[in-house]
Amino acid sequence: MRVVSIVGARPQFVKLAPMAKAFSKAHIDHKIVHTGQHYDVNMSDAFFQDLGIPDPDIHLGVGSGSHGVQTGNMLAQMDQVLMDLQPDWVLVYGDTNSTVAGALSAVKLQFPLAHLEAGLRSNNRAMPEEHNRVLTDHAADICLAPSSAAMECLAKEGLSKRAELVGDVMVDVCYLTRDAALNSELPVPGVERGERFLLSTIHRAENTDDPDHLARLIETLSQLPLPVVLPAHPRLVAKTSEFGIRLGGGSLRVVDPLSYPEMVKAIIDSDGVVTDSGGVQKEAFLLDTPCTTLRTETEWVETLQDGWNVLDPDLSQVREIAVRPKPHNGRGVPYGDGDAARAAVEAILKHQ
Repeated sequence: MRVVSIVGARPQFVKLAPMAKAFSKAHIDHKIVHTGQHYDVNMSDAFFQDLGIPDPDIHLGVGSGSHGVQTGNMLAQMDQVLMDLQPDWVLVYGDTNSTVAGALSAVKLQFPLAHLEAGLRSNNRAMPEEHNRVLTDHAADICLAPSSAAMECLAKEGLSKRAELVGDVMVDVCYLTRDAALNSELPVPGVERGERFLLSTIHRAENTDDPDHLARLIETLSQLPLPVVLPAHPRLVAKTSEFGIRLGGGSLRVVDPLSYPEMVKAIIDSDGVVTDSGGVQKEAFLLDTPCTTLRTETEWVETLQDGWNVLDPDLSQVREIAVRPKPHNGRGVPYGDGDAARAAVEAILKHQ
């Protein structure tokens, strides 16, 4: 049996790590196609090295571009790749352009398709990722859902018969990395040992494409009461440069993108996280760190429980709530106990 994983962006590399190990343990022939959507070394190659993922079998090298151009460039190469590999299953991850390109190619060529992290919904149709999620779920032969809420979303859209609740593979790798980080002396870039700080990541279009909003966001972060470590996503760097916005000053301490172990250690050590990333929201939740999300909604609705995650799209609360204490109530385990990769492989085998 052969499974082809199609990945291209940081969150997908994180999810790929436990899946690659689970496929190997099950003696499944597993091939990796890297689209090149994230091509910066710190956003791509370093994740493969740090998480022990086998090198990609094929690298498409598509690079940056508009959504249509980037997705089209992937599709232009993907058909021949899948025809050459002849998979029994194609596995796509999450909600990026790599996800929808891999899904479209697989279903057009009639290769069985599984979608890991299925059923997430922000209900914000302005988000490109929302369309990627919905299109991929409806194309997939198996929808591998991370939570009960995701299963409910799939049921509402008539996809119950294709849905499997497996848990969230990010829990698998996050907990393993957490345990290693807690026993390490890994420093957090930009801060002195023992110094209190906040961690921030910004990259989504709704926060970076409007120059006035982006300028206000950067100013707000620079005025927070603790140092703010900001690993600079390539999109954020490009947009601040394009708009002539200074990226730094005040509380801001801009650093290069972090490796996954560095990111986990930074979240653990921080007083709080300020982000617009879905993956970082969930990592903060899993690592018991309060999160402030600069968006109107979240697909990870369980993180909102008891105030572990608070939405602040208009930047009206962040100065006050970014340094709030941890909630008194425990957060529960809505995304599983760290065994999702094995469950996902079993679900795929069951449908073989």
